[in-house]
Amino acid sequence: MSQHLTQAVKECIAACNDCATECGNCFSQLVGMESKNDCPACCIECAAICRLCADAMARNSPFAKEICALCAKICEWCAEQCAAHDGEHCQRCAEACRRCAEACRRMAA
Repeated sequence: MSQHLTQAVKECIAACNDCATECGNCFSQLVGMESKNDCPACCIECAAICRLCADAMARNSPFAKEICALCAKICEWCAEQCAAHDGEHCQRCAEACRRCAEACRRMAA
């Protein structure tokens, strides 16, 4: 592996991939259902930025820090939206989003 893939980068990539997976699951559980907020639409936005973020870090993009900062912001928004629902999949999604936001904030610093 490349030297730029430090343990912190690997952990952030893993958090992004986990978040994208949980967001995809949450979206699939809620698609077509009424929602009192931006869930499940937020899950699509969040999954997309998480995948982009993981890819940017893996290829050592010169924009990785900026992408991580945006990813953290979108993950926080998605966590807030999903946490407002009682469903187990929404709660898992919110938690994955929070973990990803934290990891991305560290990368963006």
